[in-house]
Amino acid sequence: MTDLIIEHIEWAAANAHIWGFILVFFLMAIESSFIPLPSEVVMIPAGFLAYRGELTFGDPHADAFIVILCGMTGSIAGAYVNYFLARLVGRPIIYRYGKYVFIKPELFSRAEEIFLEFGEISTFVGRLILGIRHLISLPAGLSRMPLMKFTLFTALGAGIWCAILTWIGYYLGSLSAEMTYAQLVYKGNDILKDNYIWIFLGLVVIVAVYAMIHHLVMRSKKID
Repeated sequence: MTDLIIEHIEWAAANAHIWGFILVFFLMAIESSFIPLPSEVVMIPAGFLAYRGELTFGDPHADAFIVILCGMTGSIAGAYVNYFLARLVGRPIIYRYGKYVFIKPELFSRAEEIFLEFGEISTFVGRLILGIRHLISLPAGLSRMPLMKFTLFTALGAGIWCAILTWIGYYLGSLSAEMTYAQLVYKGNDILKDNYIWIFLGLVVIVAVYAMIHHLVMRSKKID
C-alpha cells in the first residue's frame, strides 16, 4: 500500500517549490479523514525538502515551520470531515457501512474504547497513536464533543505529530543530499519506530498531568 502511494506522490516533489505547501495541506487533510494515507509519506519528505531549501521560501527554518503549520491545519480539516460525518450519520451507519469507505469496524471499535477510557483528551492522544489517528475524530463527533475543545486538542496532537515527522525529514536532509522518495519514507519510518517509546512515554506524562489538573479544577469547583 505504502509503495503504491509513494509511486503516485513522488512526481509532485519535482514541483514542491511552487505548490509544496498546498500539497502538504491537501494530503494531510486526506490522511486525517477516513481515507488511509500514511502521514509519513507526506511530512517526512516535506521536512527533507525544507532542509534542502527546495520549498517556496528557500529558507530551511521558515519552510519547516510552514510545513508543520500546513500539516497541522490540513489534519484539522480532515478531522472535521470525520467529526461532522459521525454527527450526521450516527454509530449504526458507521458500523454497517464504514467498511465500504475504509473505516474498519475493529479499528473504529478500538478508537471508541480509547475515547471512552480517556475522554475528550483522547482526541489529542489519538493523534499520536498509529492506526487510530484518523479515526479518533469519529467517537468525538458521536459524543458531540464541543467543537472548540475538539479543535484545540486535535491541533495540539496533530501539530506535535507533524513536527516529529518534519524533524525526521529535516534530520535526514542533514545526513545526505541525495535520497529517493522511497528511501526517505522508509528510513524515516525506521527512525520513528526506533524512538516511538519516547512518544509513548511523553503521552503518559501529558495524560497524567492533564488528569491531575482536571481533578484539581473539579475539586475546587465542588468546594466553591
